[in-house]
Amino acid sequence: MSPMTAGSATSEPDSATSEPDSATSEPDSATSEPGNEESMSVAEIKQSFLDHLFGARGCTLLDATLNDKYIALALAVRERVFETAQTTLEAYRKSRAVAYFSAEYLPGPHLGNSLLGLGMTDQARTAMNELGVDIDDLIAREEEPGLGNGGLGRLASCYMDSLATLGFPAIGYGIRYEFGIFTQLIRDGWQVEATDPWLRWGNPWEIVRPEIAYNVSFGGRTESYTDERGQYRVQWVPDYVVKGVAHDTPVLGYRVAACNRMRLWRAEAVDTFNFAAFNEGDYYGAVRDSVRSENISKVLYPNDEVIAGKILRLEQQYFFVSCALQDMLRMHLADGYQLDAFHEKWAVQLNDTHPSIGVAELMRLLVDEHGLEWDAAWQVTCHTFGYTNHTLLPEALEKWSVGMFGDLLPRHIEIVYEINRRFLDTVRAVFPGDDARVVRMSLIEETGERYVRMAYLASVGSAKVNGVAALHSKLLQETVLRDFFELWPQKFTNVTNGVTPRRFIAVENPPLAELISAHIGGAWLKNLDELHRLEPLADDAEFRDRWSAIKNSAKVRLATALKDRIDVTVDPATLFDIQAKRLHEYKRQHLSALYIVASYLALKRDPSRDQVPRTFIFAGKAAPGYAMAKLIIKLIHAIAEVVNADTQTRDRLKVAFFPDFNVKNAQLIYPAANLSEQISTAGKEASGTGNMKFSLNGALTVGTLDGANIEIRDAVGAENFFLFGLTVDQVMALKPRYRPQDIYDQNEAVREALDFIGSGALTHGDPHLFRPLVDNLRYDDPFLALADFDSYVAAQQRVSDLWRDQNAWTRQSILNVARMGRFSSDRSIREYAHSIWNLTPAS
Repeated sequence: MSPMTAGSATSEPDSATSEPDSATSEPDSATSEPGNEESMSVAEIKQSFLDHLFGARGCTLLDATLNDKYIALALAVRERVFETAQTTLEAYRKSRAVAYFSAEYLPGPHLGNSLLGLGMTDQARTAMNELGVDIDDLIAREEEPGLGNGGLGRLASCYMDSLATLGFPAIGYGIRYEFGIFTQLIRDGWQVEATDPWLRWGNPWEIVRPEIAYNVSFGGRTESYTDERGQYRVQWVPDYVVKGVAHDTPVLGYRVAACNRMRLWRAEAVDTFNFAAFNEGDYYGAVRDSVRSENISKVLYPNDEVIAGKILRLEQQYFFVSCALQDMLRMHLADGYQLDAFHEKWAVQLNDTHPSIGVAELMRLLVDEHGLEWDAAWQVTCHTFGYTNHTLLPEALEKWSVGMFGDLLPRHIEIVYEINRRFLDTVRAVFPGDDARVVRMSLIEETGERYVRMAYLASVGSAKVNGVAALHSKLLQETVLRDFFELWPQKFTNVTNGVTPRRFIAVENPPLAELISAHIGGAWLKNLDELHRLEPLADDAEFRDRWSAIKNSAKVRLATALKDRIDVTVDPATLFDIQAKRLHEYKRQHLSALYIVASYLALKRDPSRDQVPRTFIFAGKAAPGYAMAKLIIKLIHAIAEVVNADTQTRDRLKVAFFPDFNVKNAQLIYPAANLSEQISTAGKEASGTGNMKFSLNGALTVGTLDGANIEIRDAVGAENFFLFGLTVDQVMALKPRYRPQDIYDQNEAVREALDFIGSGALTHGDPHLFRPLVDNLRYDDPFLALADFDSYVAAQQRVSDLWRDQNAWTRQSILNVARMGRFSSDRSIREYAHSIWNLTPAS
């Protein structure tokens, strides 16, 4: 292959004017309310199900397995999804579209959500019942799509849902991971990572598109030359090339004429089998290229503690971004648009820093592959991208060593250098003589080992930069990107995150959704502000009783799951105090653990102590290389082992860890929570969306003034939020002089709890196991858990006091839901469309 064509499609590109590759998706016709003439009838669903059972699975109802039945129903529903995609293709083709670049998606199971979007849930349930099939068994059969880790991937999927529901043309680009992140197993209290084989039973929702494939180059060298017009050009001579093959999954809007798509890329070798090597007996050599290439899309987030993991992560990021941009350029040109108008047709949103290599790649494609001059290409590039920053943590603001980056992407390091040279000239012109600022803002970090600062590249190459909560955006402008804000204040904005009520109430908590709709109608699912109409019902005793009954039923379901999965018996009548999120020290699961130990020791001292019975439930995964987070998981299990076995306390204190937190398991957890723990150190959580999901399901929040907690508290009312902890300003003021040992010395409850943890009482006499955690809190405590401990205890006392008045608790639960309207992902997407993308719904 010529070096100049190494990035071109591997097959003759199909015209974007031919169905279904233009613009963004196969649109669909409007779907109406359940039971009307446009919904599939019960008879039609039955017939389609039986047809697919025989035609796709080769069996009848009598000999079909559960998986056969699930796939047959999924195909019947998918067929209806595509049937709705009839009326908006032309409109999408003519409209400006958004391409959402995300290393993660966490869509959750598709069947239940698709039935909801089509308005077919009741008909499908009746059809399956008439065939003697339990539809709930089929929904439960679906594997969780292993395409994301946590909040970042779930947010991307919420946004895809809202883009389709609101009728905005969109396509979500990412990687079709074969194994996802990992399945979390717990063995002797320790997290153990196991393969996530989410594709083992097949995936009826995706369509493989082998004719849509692009070559992606790695390694090698660059060579300069002069073209026929006398212009200086560069060509990339790569060491190896992999192929990205498109896999499309429809993303259906909620009862609207819109169906966008996720287009995910699977990596494979350009030549999958070396026949000559095989004939010579080199059997591994025959498939070596295939194995190397397929590794790129094998697993989400390979451990980057080692250099091989870092290289693979950069390969993954470049791989999907290059495929996506090549795909967009192909469609753009096939639809008859000019290259210098690319930014007028497309907006690209970078979901965090992972896809920021797209800035350099679009420049490479425009300059090297399509012959645009640098200035014209830069005009297109920096008006195409928007950059969403999701964290202030330095470790998440990706940097790649210049040596590794240049070895893997030799052309891109040259482009980054040139972008940086021109950018720093601008900095010098605006801030003459400020050499320190030039050093701080350089895309290349020059102190010690040289690094490419990817967040800076995204900031320079994007038209807009946004944070994801008001506080986060403010801190972004004041800290990690302060210099860029001072240079380009007009670039910076805020879009607070949101979640889709379709997934996180209607699918996840149907009894609550039905109760809400029975009293205020169903419009709230597309206009969450309608929830405010629940407020008067908070004072209605009958409504409160029904509300409480739904919450208690959800708690029974979760209690049953805990018994089945981890053999822990909990009482649904107790206060369910839940912290479900990624394990990280800044999220402070260890603060909750410290409080549990202190409560346990207080009960042991005084068994007659008046304490509200509580069940503390934790869920979440730790990164495989994050030793302290994994030790916290072990601590939670060690506490549970002791506390749950103690006959003196276990009726008032229980601890459980729900393993393998994901969207399917969240459907048990969020509806059952009475109290939502959102207790991160102020200034560390960008936004959070778990806080929104808990509140939308009627949980009250104990939390700090961090991330979107601030906006949630403002919305639901300070009186309906259990606030504690230092503010951001107080954290910043305390940090330089903070001595956690002083708190240990002066606070008896803290000292007693830490001494108990370190004594071996939780570890069958081993005093060393938790020593790293105890010492970290006593001598460092980087996230100020001890500093916030007393305030947290006081907030938990207010929680207990309110719990004793169940009418008052339920009233506040209702008001929390009623006032959560602004935290819909629909609102977030409207803000992106207006302030960042300049996007209007397709007509």
